[in-house]
This record gives sequence, C-alpha cells and structure tokens, in this order.
Amino acid sequence: MTTAARFDLKMNADDKAVVARAAALMGTTMAGFVRAAAKEKAQVLLERETRLTLSEPEFKAFAQALDSAFAPNPALKQALAQARRRVRRA
Repeated sequence: MTTAARFDLKMNADDKAVVARAAALMGTTMAGFVRAAAKEKAQVLLERETRLTLSEPEFKAFAQALDSAFAPNPALKQALAQARRRVRRA
C-alpha cells in the first residue's frame, strides 16, 4: 500500500479558471489534471536532461577513448595508493 504525499498549490484566480476549464474538457478534477500535467512535464524534462547527444566528431572521439588502452594519471595513482593504505581487507 502506498501512502499519498500531499502537495499544496496556490494560484491566482485567472490561472485557476484556465485549469478548471481544461480539467472539465478532459473530464477530470482540477487536482487530477494538474497532477497529470505536472507528471508529463516532469517526465519530458527528465528525459531531455538525462540524454547525452553528441555530434559525429564527438562520438568518434568518445568511441576512440573507450577503445584505447587505459593508463591512470598520477592523481588517480595517488588516490589508489591512499585508498590501499586506508582500507583493510578481511
């Protein structure tokens, strides 16, 4: 069983009237309309912001970096050495 979380929203009378009309056209309550619209907008935003788009030259450079041999830089070597000194294995 999931617990519903409450979310209060204040809006001016004109905005409320617009939302009420839209909700009525959709055959739903204002709360249902706002909930669905907010979720849809959030999903679009999250999808857009979590996708990485590369140009063809960028993709080629990325693929080449993945395919090339890995060589740790001095900072990584130092961090690994510090971790080995601090972490005790059972």
